[in-house]
Amino acid sequence: MSSEKQATGIASQLTERIRTKTAVVAVIGLGYVGLPLAVEKAKVGFRVLGVDQNPERAAMANRGENYIGDVKDDELKDIVDKGLLTASTSFDCLKEADVIVICVPTPLTANMDPDISYIENVCGEIVPRLRQGHLVTLESTTYPGTTEEVILPLLEESGLKVGEGFFLSFSPERVDPGNKRYTTKNTSKVVGGVTPACLDVAKTFYEQTILNVVPVSSPSIAEMTKVFENTYRAVNIALINEIMLLCDRMGLDVWEVVDAAGTKPFGIQTFYPGPGVGGHCIPIDPFYLTWRARQFDFHTRFIELAGEVNIQATYHVIDVISRALNKAGKCINGAKILVLGVAYKKDISDVRESPALKVIDLLKKEHADLSFHDPYVSELKAVEPYDWTMDGVELTAERLQEADCVVIATDHSSFDYEWVVDNSKLVVDTRNATKNVKNNREKIVKI
Repeated sequence: MSSEKQATGIASQLTERIRTKTAVVAVIGLGYVGLPLAVEKAKVGFRVLGVDQNPERAAMANRGENYIGDVKDDELKDIVDKGLLTASTSFDCLKEADVIVICVPTPLTANMDPDISYIENVCGEIVPRLRQGHLVTLESTTYPGTTEEVILPLLEESGLKVGEGFFLSFSPERVDPGNKRYTTKNTSKVVGGVTPACLDVAKTFYEQTILNVVPVSSPSIAEMTKVFENTYRAVNIALINEIMLLCDRMGLDVWEVVDAAGTKPFGIQTFYPGPGVGGHCIPIDPFYLTWRARQFDFHTRFIELAGEVNIQATYHVIDVISRALNKAGKCINGAKILVLGVAYKKDISDVRESPALKVIDLLKKEHADLSFHDPYVSELKAVEPYDWTMDGVELTAERLQEADCVVIATDHSSFDYEWVVDNSKLVVDTRNATKNVKNNREKIVKI
């Protein structure tokens, strides 16, 4: 049998196993991306093997104990009870799998360069376990070229050839924590394969649980698509943050400007200012693109400027707090400041890259007497680049009354903002959360 016919046969067999749900799926990394993906695959009948280097997380998954907000408790418990999802810290289970999905972190180094060491380390674990007929698909956000220039050479050290012995694709995650409308299932999925056979197999795999799969011509196109999506948001947020800084200088209400502009039925998409950008994607992905661009002797000045403006927005919050306290006859040094909300956006517990953490850090450096309350976050552990920890406090009328300034850093829906303002001396609102508060508006200072 020719190698071409053999490859076609291998692809056909794997595709059939995927369509009949007899294929075994391994998900490496059971975090914000991996666990929802694992649950969706198990719900339709796939047996899913989770791999996570955090023993506590693996143990919780095996007990059916949910730790990700976008996963439903009862769905996780059900698939675990049925034996459709098991988790381990060992990579040996990859030998049983037909499909391997990589969902590991891709942070930045201290110099703001891409850190793909997690991906490389995982590939090192896959290689000795890679067998004929495996589909390996990467979902971790990365720079264009990673799949074909980094992962492919590593996997081919196994002696197998891509598109014939194994199949390789990139399909970027599009998780939006806390989004009740768009979930893993109904969010369109972009996928690019190294070869046509790789694309066909990967597309079939994702079609089993996702309503709309969008094939593209290569992994690099899919990788660029992902970083472009989040760079688009970063740049537009930077634009409105710069308008915010200008409106502050001019004495204008930027929130009223944005709402008025948003009434135009064409030619504009509404973005809101804030204390900075947060989450794993928007503060990080643009730097993956700027780093990659430099390798092509190209400087993404527009994107880099957006990053600078969004950082400046956080420092602006400190300026507003300082001015508001000064007007009240106080200074930041020694002032009792209560921060409401530390998650990077409302109604979730995710604090990754949250601008609230930077605000707290800057206030600490000004020697403010700080406390925080977040209904979703009970404590802040020391995370890079911060070396401090804080326990949350109970939100009471007495605590609000004692504070020299209450800073709304995250606009959780559960906060009673009318009550907060009533019981506070001064409120600095970074999210326009007090928009509908009717009484005591003289206490409110918006960024």
